[in-house]
Amino acid sequence: MAKITAIEPQKRDPNRVNVHLDGNYAFGLARITAAWLKVGQELGEDKIASLQVQDDCERAYQQAMLFLSYRPRSESEIRQNLNKHEFSQDVIEHTLERLRENRLADDGQFARTWVENRNTFRPRSRRALQIELRQKGLSNEATQSALEGLDEEALAYAAGLKKAHHLPSEEWAGFRKKLSEHLARRGFPHSVVAPVVSRIWNEMHTEQKSDYEEEP
Repeated sequence: MAKITAIEPQKRDPNRVNVHLDGNYAFGLARITAAWLKVGQELGEDKIASLQVQDDCERAYQQAMLFLSYRPRSESEIRQNLNKHEFSQDVIEHTLERLRENRLADDGQFARTWVENRNTFRPRSRRALQIELRQKGLSNEATQSALEGLDEEALAYAAGLKKAHHLPSEEWAGFRKKLSEHLARRGFPHSVVAPVVSRIWNEMHTEQKSDYEEEP
């Protein structure tokens, strides 16, 4: 048995403390893990090992929360980040379970949010979205659920319309080439690209003609 002789706040991290046993520094703990410890208390080897596991779990959870603070993440991304910080697999799985319980890790919701954001700000094809979600480590089930019901022609039209506004002075040949290449890079097939490019061209020039005819 070893006796706790001091519990001191760490200088660089006030949320952690240094625990001294028998007059010597022994280990650091999160304040929440060390909350019940007192100077003079005796600890056996099993209790010390248990405290250190609890501390690893708390550190992993805080690291995951920091990682999630920048943007939503898939479970695969969280796992990779915790692996990078050298947490054990048991600690990582415990952390993911805790995140799931708190609804902070949900691959189905992550996939839906990713697709919604893409469709709103940078529309791309179903195939391109599928590749992105797989790169994020999403399961086929989560991926297919998020992509269900997507209208590729509507997405291509939205993506093309944004680009077309930067091509107002292009003749048909240049317009078709540049807009088609833009949509192809977004993953849309030719069968979708060709009619969408023609539609946007016709709409833009119908508007221009109407504006011209209304001038006195």
